[in-house]
Amino acid sequence: MGTMKDFIDEWRSPRPYIEAHTSGSTGQPKDILLLKSDMRVSALNTIRFFGLNENSVVAIPLSASYIAGKMMAVRAELCGGRLLELPVSNRIELVEPVDLISVVPSQLESLLQLDRELVRGILIGGAPMSTRQEEAVMASGIPAWIGYGMTETCSHVALRRVGASPVYHAVGDVTFTADKYGCLVIHSQEFSWKTLITRDVVSIESPTSFMWLGRADNVINSGGLKIHPEKLEEEIRLLLPGLQEFYIASEPHAKWGQAVVMVIDETEYTSFQDLPERLERGLSDSRHFPHRFLVTDKLPKTSNNKIIRKLPETYYEI
Repeated sequence: MGTMKDFIDEWRSPRPYIEAHTSGSTGQPKDILLLKSDMRVSALNTIRFFGLNENSVVAIPLSASYIAGKMMAVRAELCGGRLLELPVSNRIELVEPVDLISVVPSQLESLLQLDRELVRGILIGGAPMSTRQEEAVMASGIPAWIGYGMTETCSHVALRRVGASPVYHAVGDVTFTADKYGCLVIHSQEFSWKTLITRDVVSIESPTSFMWLGRADNVINSGGLKIHPEKLEEEIRLLLPGLQEFYIASEPHAKWGQAVVMVIDETEYTSFQDLPERLERGLSDSRHFPHRFLVTDKLPKTSNNKIIRKLPETYYEI
């Protein structure tokens, strides 16, 4: 795993591209090459959006192996500001104010415990936020944005303000359409790829905005009913505040084709042993009620803590 210094040396080298790695959240992790010209476009769009300049301090408590860490360094380089590299940890400590810090949701609890004057802006990515986390960010009063993007787009191409609405808005010259399957198509004249077809199912709100519904690869087709696991998880979190370590998956079903399965961490289940009854009473659509509930001592995750939507190797059923 390379260090931030290794990446900065690579960035400053004459090679026109850098080596990067996808997260593996939607398939096998893979190595890809990113053009530095595309990374510059992305970084400058973010610099303009957040008003970064030579007096700015940007902080990164994330690994330089992934795109979020790399792009924070590029933003600091191009705006002339200072990069504050922090330990990769869920426990964040700051002794000076930062204008923008890039984090994943699991780092928010520690970050929000800091003095409000130390954090002027938060950029969140890497995994979906829970309702409780969004409420905590809003209560803190710290301006925060959630990014939509991927390694191939050199970080985010759209942002949404935490607490504002579920709509993502384009950054830079990016525009959006949807293909015949409802998947997001990203367009840009500034990036080398020009058009990029994703596997994210969306609702297009305007040429420059959309609502994210879920991954096409994750959609559960149960008797003709299309269920988005991500949206069902959001509803479950609203019904069961505090529940975090779980996910929705599917398994083959002789009658319905696919059936909904809820997988929950064993330590979480000790506090939510009545969850089947509460979901049966509270879900807005009874057809979304899980066919099975599986308890496991280890949720399957990628190396950077993203859930892998498959049935766990070991579990017991409730």
